[in-house]
Amino acid sequence: MRLVLVRLAASAGVLWGAVTVTFVLLQVMPGSTADVLLARSAVGPEVRAAIIAEYGLDDPLPLQYLTYLGRIVRGEFGESYVLRRPVWDEIAAQLPGTLLLVATTLLATAVAAVVHGVVSANRRAWVRSLFASAESLVVALPPFWLGLLLLTVFSFTLHWFPAIGSSSPAGLVLPTAALAAGPAAVVAGVLREGLLRAMDEPFVVTARARGIGEAALRLRHVLRHALLPVTTLLGWIAGSLIGGAVIIEIVFSRQGIGRLALSAVANKDMPMVIAVVLVTAVAFVLVTIAVDILTWVIDPRTRDAGR
Repeated sequence: MRLVLVRLAASAGVLWGAVTVTFVLLQVMPGSTADVLLARSAVGPEVRAAIIAEYGLDDPLPLQYLTYLGRIVRGEFGESYVLRRPVWDEIAAQLPGTLLLVATTLLATAVAAVVHGVVSANRRAWVRSLFASAESLVVALPPFWLGLLLLTVFSFTLHWFPAIGSSSPAGLVLPTAALAAGPAAVVAGVLREGLLRAMDEPFVVTARARGIGEAALRLRHVLRHALLPVTTLLGWIAGSLIGGAVIIEIVFSRQGIGRLALSAVANKDMPMVIAVVLVTAVAFVLVTIAVDILTWVIDPRTRDAGR
């Protein structure tokens, strides 16, 4: 409970920082918010001045910041400047698609990394080098390029999966593969090094002396010791996947919060941008707290450090 409370207190600062940095960056971007509001309207100077006054765009920046910060604290995200709809309604409509993509990506990353890490944890140096080279190649591939490659091969050529815009389970396979490939390669490399270090621990010699098979030794004993750094890494990856989903959602024409954020930034739609950033920051904070709790459960040594 103390661990959770400390993390929650620190998380408040993270959320405040995310909103503040986003507000500042939107202010220094080229273009005017008033131009976005009146993009499709031919109005006179009087109407323009009235709209600017209504949204408080003529107020000093510190006052605009404090006003919007107060609205966020009260849970009032306002209305999108471009879509003319409540911000939360739009986010609620797009968020499930992104969360589904992130969840399947995390699952695919964890499964692929564990299988690859266990198989590649070999004492022979040439075997490890071969797997490490493959991991470096996969990490170097940009997700959007990998997504286009997967579309070309498996959708346009082989016709195994839907091409774009599909909401079916089959339509989730290629976006998940494109988004999970890089993280899975990184996690697999970390897991392999952890497994090799754990194999040199005294408990491995004891377990072998008791007649435990090699497969059971790795899966039941060694893997648990190697999971601590992997758990932390997966938590960081989970928090950053919503940002990575932006490109993948565009490549595969999927509905999601990523495309919503990209459109909002391009149009300087401040209520929408700050709401998306806040939702992403909250997700990152919750994942970080979950990782801390999971680490506390996996490794009893961390429990003394939290007291």
